[in-house]
This record gives sequence, structure tokens and C-alpha cells, in this order.
Amino acid sequence: MEALPGFLIAAVALAGSPGPATLSLAAAGAAFGARRGLAYLVGLVAGMVVVMGIVASGVVGLLLAVPGAAPVVATLATVYFVWLAWRIATAPPLAEEGPERSPPTFVVCVLLSLINPKGYAAMAALYAGFALVPGQVVLDATVKMAGLTAVIAAVNAGWLLVGAVLTRLFRDPRSNRVINRVFAALLLGSVLVLPFAI
Repeated sequence: MEALPGFLIAAVALAGSPGPATLSLAAAGAAFGARRGLAYLVGLVAGMVVVMGIVASGVVGLLLAVPGAAPVVATLATVYFVWLAWRIATAPPLAEEGPERSPPTFVVCVLLSLINPKGYAAMAALYAGFALVPGQVVLDATVKMAGLTAVIAAVNAGWLLVGAVLTRLFRDPRSNRVINRVFAALLLGSVLVLPFAI
């Protein structure tokens, strides 16, 4: 367990850095508020737990060894993130929010984690780069998964709250639209690096 502090620091840096998931979560906080963005947060964390399991099992390595698989995965992820950015950019201000407009669902957020190449790359780096319980593969993976889940939940809650604070600060419909469009633009900017993330 001597490697645990370094592992957790690396986890905070990788999970907390701006990327499609974190920026879209902050945008959800700005567009819908922290309470209504909670399902988004839980979905992202649940999806990342699945990603950790996939990475730990070695399935990602097998998939990406298939010729042409990486560009297809990156393209599908890019299309999804562009759609998500459009949805964020066109979300009406909270004051105009009607019952027909709702934040992305839990299932959509799980899907977001599952198609996010940055998530797979970060988990692969953390799993391969640290041995927390040397010589005990299953226990090592379990400890890593528990630590990463706690870090990801905390970091993502922070991103959601950052977005929610912006909503509280900018109740004016025009300002809220600007915030949503800025987050959408940042999300699109983070998508530009997707082809290089796998």
C-alpha cells in the first residue's frame, strides 16, 4: 500500500482534468442545477465503474488490437459528444425550463462513460502504472476500483457543483445561455483530441 498516495494523486489528476465527461457534468450543473444533475453524476460514476471492470479484465486491449477498431470507437464517441454539446448549448435557462425539458438520464450518462476514450486511457494508465497489492491480482484490482470510485465520485461532484454555482450566479436568461454555450464549446474542444486519446 506504499503506492496508494501516488495512485490517488494520479487518479485525481486524471479523473479531474477537463474532458468530455467532466465538462458535460459541469454544463449539466449550469443548465439544470445540482439537484437535477444528480442522476447525471451517479450515471457517470456507475459507467466509470463498468469501465474499470472492462479495463481490469483486459477486454479493452483485445478490442483495440482489432485493426480499425480504434478509429470507429473514436468516431462514435465524437458523434455522441457533439450531440451532447448541442443539447447543452440549446438548453433553455432554468427560468424558462418546462416539464418537457429534462436533464440527461442515468442511462445516457452511463453510456457517456462507456464511450469516453479518455476514461479508458486514464483507467488503463492507473491500473498498469501502480501495484497497490503486489502479487495479488484480484485484491489489487479491487482496491484500485474502490479508491478510483471514491475519487471519481468526489471529483465529479465538484464539477457538478461548479456548474451549479454558475447557474446561481447567472439567473439572467441571456447569461445562462452564454454559460451553456461556453460549456458546449469547451466540450466540443475536448472532443477534438478524442482521435488521439486511444
